[in-house]
Formats: sequence, structure tokens, C-alpha cells
Amino acid sequence: MLGRNRLKEILEEGRLAVGSCVYSSSPAMVELAGFCGLDFCRIDNEHSWRRDESVENMVRAAAVSGVVPLLRVDRDDPNVVRKALEIGAGGILVPHINTAEEVEEVVRAARFPPRGDRGIGTLCFSARWGTERAVDWIRWSHEEQLLGIMIEDRRAMDRLEEIMSVEELDYVLFGASDYSVSIGRPGETGHPEVMDALRATIEAADRHGKYVCKGVGHPWVENARKFVEMGCHMIELGHDVSILETIWSTKGEEIRKLQK
Repeated sequence: MLGRNRLKEILEEGRLAVGSCVYSSSPAMVELAGFCGLDFCRIDNEHSWRRDESVENMVRAAAVSGVVPLLRVDRDDPNVVRKALEIGAGGILVPHINTAEEVEEVVRAARFPPRGDRGIGTLCFSARWGTERAVDWIRWSHEEQLLGIMIEDRRAMDRLEEIMSVEELDYVLFGASDYSVSIGRPGETGHPEVMDALRATIEAADRHGKYVCKGVGHPWVENARKFVEMGCHMIELGHDVSILETIWSTKGEEIRKLQK
């Protein structure tokens, strides 16, 4: 804590950041992500239900292995944003953001006055349980903890420039699954209209100095190549659950065929 955010350094240097997502509540999966050399690990708390100490343990596991934990939280709950930053998330991610005003709400929840409304409480992991000076901790939080949102609704397309113009916004994750639902094509994540929206998001982000993350499924490398060529700065390599599902389903069937 209170050191440089390695993911932020990678992005500022123009290098591609590679990470994954953990849906399970296992700190061991987060540790493994770091020991395998991944740059970031998104801990999901939107579709995975966690309202206990499990996320704190996962963030501690990230500190052990050196991976940067990005915590996705529910929108419209500023208290969850504050708590995520207090327990040491390297960045937060808020889903379903469609306007600059909604980005501003995230900023106000994440930043201390005068920019935001966040209350101070240094008795937390990121402030080393009050052993760091409050002024140093506040400076570190503003400079190192990343603020991210998800672009995943057709409504956001007409407001991309306004969204990306919010200075404190650092990165966006393009959610192709929800976007496909919003255009009436559920599950068609490769639909031309979805890809056009991704391109528009990348172009707007580039104009305003923001970073774009895109998740990839199997075949992971082939899918990642296309998004890197489109200009994505961060690639999220599946999820622990989906990766296991792919391996167990395909390889299990292949092994069954070994029996003559």
C-alpha cells in the first residue's frame, strides 16, 4: 500500500495489460493470478454476491502475489465505492454508466473533498490501519487508485464524448454481452453493431486519454489479437469459472474418447 499502482504504470508506458476475472470467492485464485504473472485481476461483486469479509481476503491475496485487484461494484451505492477503495482495491469498476453525470457520481464517491464527498477513515487496510498520515493516504488514493466504468448500453453511445471527458475517469471496460442485449441481439457479442460500438468507444477513449479493457473468451489468444489490433489497452482473459468450464467440458470429452 501507498506504493505505485503497477497496472497504472504499465498503461502509462503504453504496454498491453493482461489480466483475468475471479467470480469465485477464492483468495487462492487471486494469488494464482499474480503468481502466473497477470497484471490485474478483476474481482466481481456485481453478479457474484459478496457482502462479507471474502473480498478483503481476496484483496490481501492480491497484495501477496503482486497482482492489481480491480473491484467491480454495484452502481448507485457510493458507500460500496468507498469501502472498495478503503480495503485496498487498485481500482474500482462501476457497471452500466450512460452519462457524464453518472461518471461524476462515481468520482464524488471515490474522491475526497473538495472534488468529491468521500468521508475519511484511516482504520483500514489501504491506510495500514491508521499508521500512515492521512494527508499521504489521501494523496496516494487520488493518484494511484484507478476509477473505471463499464460501457455496455446503447444509450451511452450518443454520450461517449461527454463520458470520456470527465478528467478523473481512468479506464472503461466494454461489456459486449450486455450491449448485445441492449440492441435486441442477446448473446451475439460479435454482431457488427456491437463491434461498431466497441470501435467508437476506443476512438473516444483515445481522444481523451482513457484506457479501454475488453474481455475475451475461448479461443483466448485469437480473440485477443483482434481486440489488440482494434486498439484495446487491457485484455481480460476470461474468468476462473468460464476457463474451468471450457477445460472440463472439452478435455473431459476428449479423454472419454480414449477408451477403445
